[in-house]
Amino acid sequence: MTLVQLEYAVAVDTYRSFVVAAEKCFVTQPTLSMQVQKLEEMLNVKIFDRSKQPVTPTEIGVQVLEQARIVLQESGKIREIINSQQQEISGELKLGVIPTVAPYLLPGVISAMMKKFPALKLLIWEYTTEDIVHHLKTGVLDCGILATPLSDPNILEYPVFYENFVSYISKNSKLYKKKTLDPDDLQQENIWLLNEGHCMREQVLNICRTTKNSRLQGLEYNTGSVETLIRMVDLNDGATLLPELALADLGTKQLSKIRHFKSPEPVREMSLVTHKNFIKKRMLQALKEEIVNAVPKEMRSKKKKEIVAI
Repeated sequence: MTLVQLEYAVAVDTYRSFVVAAEKCFVTQPTLSMQVQKLEEMLNVKIFDRSKQPVTPTEIGVQVLEQARIVLQESGKIREIINSQQQEISGELKLGVIPTVAPYLLPGVISAMMKKFPALKLLIWEYTTEDIVHHLKTGVLDCGILATPLSDPNILEYPVFYENFVSYISKNSKLYKKKTLDPDDLQQENIWLLNEGHCMREQVLNICRTTKNSRLQGLEYNTGSVETLIRMVDLNDGATLLPELALADLGTKQLSKIRHFKSPEPVREMSLVTHKNFIKKRMLQALKEEIVNAVPKEMRSKKKKEIVAI
């Protein structure tokens, strides 16, 4: 049994395809298949049911693969011990970020990381919270940036900043004349929401204390884009809620439609999250420091703020 064989088997389990697993491992499909088969022969068990599409692990295969992931994670600690003694942070960090924070936070963070750590390779994907958590557990991702708390015993959370939610109100709204809002005020408005599956949608609903959907004159519009929510209010009235970092991209006329909430202001707790067996501690600490440096100082504390549940 070799670590390479375990790595190939875990890749097949992750992607549920020998072809895709081979591509991700940068080997030919026959090479990967042969190594997985050798592993099965050595263990005298069938790890995968190849008659099903997508490929699925057998009952005993599920247990073998679970242990294989632990072995690979533990072996990685040897490399981390060596890396921790080196001055330079190097290697690969696979990061998942929710779409409602990625465009406002990452450009500055990536630039700083690349300048400070030229030997570090960042691989970044935008995913929903559910997908990030799944990919952390299967080893596709090393860490994620998303809203917490998740209350998942297999996931470690490292809160980094607390981002206010603000309301974006049409000029035709009765709320436009108000300087600050109470969450209950939004019950008067049609609220434009993100698609189901986005954690920010659930937080907005929790703030509004309503399940009222984004309907205007018989129209229901589903989007995964904060920018689209802004555009819909601009052209079709109603209201929406935005994360505060998004305000940096707004013009003067759009900023006039922003209304903050009364204290304690609703916020989302943004955290770096990893699987409980994550080993690349120095990379994580470096990333955390750059995120803290990238956000306004007032976002680093949760005083006088109310964390909104997901």
